[in-house]
Amino acid sequence: MDRLLIEIGFEELPAAPLNNELPNLEQKYAKTCAAFGFDSPFSFNFTPRRFVFFHESFPSAQADRVENLYGPPVESAFKDGAPTQAAVGFAVKCGVEVADLSRAMQKGREVLSYEKRVAGRPTAEVIGDLLSQFLGSLNLAKTMRWGSSRFLFSRPVRSLMVLHGSRTIECELFGVKSNSWTLGHRTHSYDPQPYDTKIDFESFLASCGVILNPKKRREKILADFAKIESENSTLSIERDLDLLEEVIAITENPTAHLGRFDELYLELPKEVIITSMKTNQRYFPVFEAGKLTNRFVVVSNALCDDFSAVIAGNEKVLRPRLSDALFFWQNDLANGLKPEPLKLINYAQGLGTIYDKTLREIEVAKKLSNYLNIQDENIDRAASLAKCDLATQMVYEFTELQGVMGMHYAKKAGENSAVSTAIYEQYMPLGEGSPLPKTQTGALLSIATKIDTLMALFSIGNIPSGSKDPLALRRAAWSIAAIALDRGWHFDLPQLLKELSALYKPFDLSSLSEFFKARLYTVFDAEGTNASILSAVLASGENDLLRISQKYAAIVAVSSRADFRDNLALFKRVANILKGVDLGAVGAVDTALFADESEGALLTAFSAIGEQDDRALLLALFGLKPHLDRYFEKVIINADDPKVRSNRLALMAAIYNRFLRVADIKEISF
Repeated sequence: MDRLLIEIGFEELPAAPLNNELPNLEQKYAKTCAAFGFDSPFSFNFTPRRFVFFHESFPSAQADRVENLYGPPVESAFKDGAPTQAAVGFAVKCGVEVADLSRAMQKGREVLSYEKRVAGRPTAEVIGDLLSQFLGSLNLAKTMRWGSSRFLFSRPVRSLMVLHGSRTIECELFGVKSNSWTLGHRTHSYDPQPYDTKIDFESFLASCGVILNPKKRREKILADFAKIESENSTLSIERDLDLLEEVIAITENPTAHLGRFDELYLELPKEVIITSMKTNQRYFPVFEAGKLTNRFVVVSNALCDDFSAVIAGNEKVLRPRLSDALFFWQNDLANGLKPEPLKLINYAQGLGTIYDKTLREIEVAKKLSNYLNIQDENIDRAASLAKCDLATQMVYEFTELQGVMGMHYAKKAGENSAVSTAIYEQYMPLGEGSPLPKTQTGALLSIATKIDTLMALFSIGNIPSGSKDPLALRRAAWSIAAIALDRGWHFDLPQLLKELSALYKPFDLSSLSEFFKARLYTVFDAEGTNASILSAVLASGENDLLRISQKYAAIVAVSSRADFRDNLALFKRVANILKGVDLGAVGAVDTALFADESEGALLTAFSAIGEQDDRALLLALFGLKPHLDRYFEKVIINADDPKVRSNRLALMAAIYNRFLRVADIKEISF
């Protein structure tokens, strides 16, 4: 057992796919090690040009293992006591005589078997294959070949170091043979740097200009931010964590510096400036008293004493970006928000253009308002302008600003705040946990556009299958529910779909209703509550989203009681008794057919339950438990007399039907 240091060096990996794979990378490496028979704790660090794995203690060879081999069934392995060719062939495969074979049970049959001991191979013989298999398991987006090689990886591999103790293990990876040197920061030197194993590797790389640990690179950047803010006391740097992780992934020795751009570009909406800086240049925006300034922070990967040229270069690069954005902004303002250009933008085959979608969304918004009994004087105007910014030059350049630019252009055109805000809020929420529309008009428009998207795409058979959902229809359905619940709207989607169906090609509306209901499990599972509770509410036939929420909350509250499980078991018994019974066809309870006082006592207690809210109704029904226990002790439901049997089923049905006003209790499981 000795220390094992592995460094795989390559050309700079792209940040986005690297960051996407990082959560899986250590697990994949550990899994690959386990597949080769190694179980050794390790640490992992990376820069854009290297992966480094370090094992404090790693064996010099795989452990010996036992391999169980299974052969033919015993009945076909021997004939008249002599081994058949099947037995002989299996023995040859195992490298032994037939007499050395054993027997074992496999899938209910006795078969020949052999316990083969396999000696572990030296680490030096397998480490190359291990690393090759590990790198092959990574998902780093597009792969490439380099030179005349046949190897595929995200970027060309340039160096390989595998040190077991102080000894270099000779192996090869992607045509690169292992050595005892590494490559430092490009600014430090392009030459190989021989590594002395007596020195800590992280410290050695630091002397070569490389901060190996990504956490230390993060700390360095944030410390630089704090220093800049302390030197410019009125300024505040935005800590965009996603951008920070991206910068960490593209630097080996980061330093943050303050730059500036011409104030004339502050005419642009702040979202445009920030998006241009982050998307194109990976700059951090700087604020003063909550307002965007003409300053920015660039994180450089250079090694030098004077960064003035670096700052000037980044300022020069940003200038044409903002100049183009200003040109787009002024042109778009001159042209205004007009629906007509949307006729030139196709939506989907069979669904016309974005202009056609806009017309449908206007109608959906009207019907939705009428359905919810909401008088909103701004919804028509907001719906008619909602998609107009898709035809602007700014949104063509920055697609992520759709809605945002529509809001700004509408404000500049003199539209009221309700209309302009709704144009922005139509895309909300952007995901689970994201903000919901704050305005009534925005909420109506957001639901309208999502309902149209769902109905339109379902009408042409474009329905998500498996995990694939490129058009985010699941998120659209989830968002509709989240917004409606947030607004407290009584929202019966199946009923609404029927009213809207004339706007679309005929399709099975129930498929969309079921698709929508399936998303409710995500909406109501924010705290990991038992999913069967929602199943029970839905099984009762309730479609009103607000009532579903209220009933769900009532059961969740009652389920925390200590006696809930006992009551659940009892009322499931009631449900099971009625299995196969048409609950709508049972008659009224006839007290003249009662044969035991427990029947009358149960009916009296049940009849005393009046109209109550969901939680109170559940507690009142659970209060019947003593009477039901006594009833089941004294009465046989399945009586010989058909009239008595029907009467007793009628009493059970009356109780169960009352429970169905809230949920179908038999669907709840714990």
